[in-house]
Amino acid sequence: MRQYIIRRILTSILVLFGVSILLYGMLRMMPGDFVSQMTSGNPSITVEQQEKLRESYGLNGTIIEGYFRWVKDALRGDFGISFTFQKPVIEVIKSRMWTSFALSFSAFIIELLIAIPFGIIAATKQYTKTDYIIVFFALAGISLPTFFFAAVLQRTFAMGLKWLPLSGMVTARENYTGFRLTLDIAYHFILPITVFVISGVGSWLRYVRTNMLEVLNADYVRTARAKGLSERKVIYKHAFRNTLIPIVTFIGGSIPGLFSGAIITEGIFSISGLGKTALDAVTAKDLPFLMGYLMFLAVLTLLGTLISDILYAVVDPRVRYN
Repeated sequence: MRQYIIRRILTSILVLFGVSILLYGMLRMMPGDFVSQMTSGNPSITVEQQEKLRESYGLNGTIIEGYFRWVKDALRGDFGISFTFQKPVIEVIKSRMWTSFALSFSAFIIELLIAIPFGIIAATKQYTKTDYIIVFFALAGISLPTFFFAAVLQRTFAMGLKWLPLSGMVTARENYTGFRLTLDIAYHFILPITVFVISGVGSWLRYVRTNMLEVLNADYVRTARAKGLSERKVIYKHAFRNTLIPIVTFIGGSIPGLFSGAIITEGIFSISGLGKTALDAVTAKDLPFLMGYLMFLAVLTLLGTLISDILYAVVDPRVRYN
């Protein structure tokens, strides 16, 4: 296992270099740049002044020259200064990612708590009214766009009933501290987390249901029933354990989404997470931040894949890595 992990890490380093080349080239080839975006509303800025600004921001020269400058700094742990926020990119990511993580992780736990039991119920009651109702709501959550759920929840609970705040992270004109501040943030997170859950639980529910149906048709499950074991023991002691194997490995692949943020949801609810920050950076053509953010996602994706493979070997003794 140790040799396998070392090989994967070395391979991941090569993959990251390849990804960084593609990302930098694509971002630099996008129409316009930060300087043209910043000076577009000021006709008094001359071409010479724009070029001086590009030089000061490191946007002059060819794409290849710019990439090697970026790599040289990145290998030292310096991902540059964000054009938009005028802070080191790593500092901006650190300050915003935990907000996104709090939202995504809370929703993720709730999704699993809903999807696993209801997925099992749908599988054990296949082709019944219960199964059809569960699958219907799962497909509805998958099919309808995120902004639709957000708009409906805001219209109903914030603007109509006025039970919950419309947007933001804290109550305006209130200087809460300590535990009271935590409660206020949690209060503002109720609607965004609900949107996360409605949009994401359907995929998990279908995944659990499909795997449970496969396990229920396995030979050892039929053998357990033939031995006279109760249906509850067959499902939860024998079938459910094997259903968890693909679920556990799938969880590892969800790691990038826990930190990357949700651009649409964070934008609608005006939450200063990593997703909304990335959207602002795209609009402003903030090259240093976008490179740091996208490379951060690439590292998380490779890490999540590695964790999934390791978990698969842990939960399934038939799998061995040499």
